[in-house]
Amino acid sequence: MENVNEMPEVSFVQQSLPVNPMLFSKSVTLLQQLIAIPSYSGEEAKAADLVQHYLESYSIKTNRLGNNIWCYNKHFDAAKPTILLNSHLDTVKPNENYTNNPFCPEITNGRLYGLGSNDAGGCLVSLIAAFWHFYSYRGLSFNLCLAATAEEENSGKNGISSILPLLGNLELGIVGEPTLLQMAVAERGNLVIDCISTGRPGHAARAEGDNAIYKCLQDIEWFRNFRFPERLKGLAPVKMTVTEIKAGIQHNIVPAKCEFTVDIRNDDTYSHQQIMDIIRANTTVQFTARPSALSASSVPMDHPIVKTGTAIGCKTYSSPTSSDQAWLNIPSVKIGPGDSARSHSANEFIFLEEIKKGINLYIKLLDTLPLMLINNPPAYKNEAKFIDN
Repeated sequence: MENVNEMPEVSFVQQSLPVNPMLFSKSVTLLQQLIAIPSYSGEEAKAADLVQHYLESYSIKTNRLGNNIWCYNKHFDAAKPTILLNSHLDTVKPNENYTNNPFCPEITNGRLYGLGSNDAGGCLVSLIAAFWHFYSYRGLSFNLCLAATAEEENSGKNGISSILPLLGNLELGIVGEPTLLQMAVAERGNLVIDCISTGRPGHAARAEGDNAIYKCLQDIEWFRNFRFPERLKGLAPVKMTVTEIKAGIQHNIVPAKCEFTVDIRNDDTYSHQQIMDIIRANTTVQFTARPSALSASSVPMDHPIVKTGTAIGCKTYSSPTSSDQAWLNIPSVKIGPGDSARSHSANEFIFLEEIKKGINLYIKLLDTLPLMLINNPPAYKNEAKFIDN
């Protein structure tokens, strides 16, 4: 990954795209306003209000369910295929290493600082700008559906999955996430399990009891070191990381329970059920899977969106992170300004130039995209991605 303190390089095609100063200026202002509003997962109401009012100020009719906002191009034609433009309103909570005010949208040396600036505010405002650019076009060969959605960061049930059945027929999805303007043609799924190691309490001074912390150490080491055998294109098919741990109630009591959480990222080589079966066969802990598992996804390399992206200079790659793309059962790609390496980091920022290039790339991508060849796109079917454990 490049140095996040330097402006990332982009292709000549992306550099040469024309710039609309008004779209860029309004997008930066909107992003500054979004940064100033705390919008943790499940608490996006004020951010949703802002986006809704922003769109309606341009006489764009909006729809809303909970903290999700969506709208369509002015001359919507049900006979044409519809392209979904989606990014999320919510952010994670700021970590303890912040030295800046996470809700102060400060611009310094060409960077806009603030929580959610990179993940994924820059993508969201760039998609809104691209949608606004095409909104009044009469000759579009496709429709556009813009959706600013909630609860992406926690894969919540009140996010994009709650509105997909309401969006109508969808043919293609463009999901805005920070990818250095590269096109993610595949992304990993996400499975989270909560583990419990059980011992027996006792007095620490007399070496009594059965220490649950000691019991779980071997299993934690297994999660750290185990490698799933099959690999695709040199990448490990499954990555497991212990991310939380909790044990003990008092310094002189041997803990009877140790709880820890494992974040699991996978491609489609192994199903979530296969992963859990392997864990059960190799560990002693009891565990439960959280009901928000996200499936791995991919789009064929010969799909028009991929061909169009590569034709205008986008590099393609397989993303190690998950997003709302996992909820879509239509062809989709993940692409946007910003750098995933900055996401969830202290003093998060995005380069203003990245926003400018993001707006132009989205416009160029849609302007170059050929008419979809499917004459009768199927209605969206909301297939639940929750696992049965």
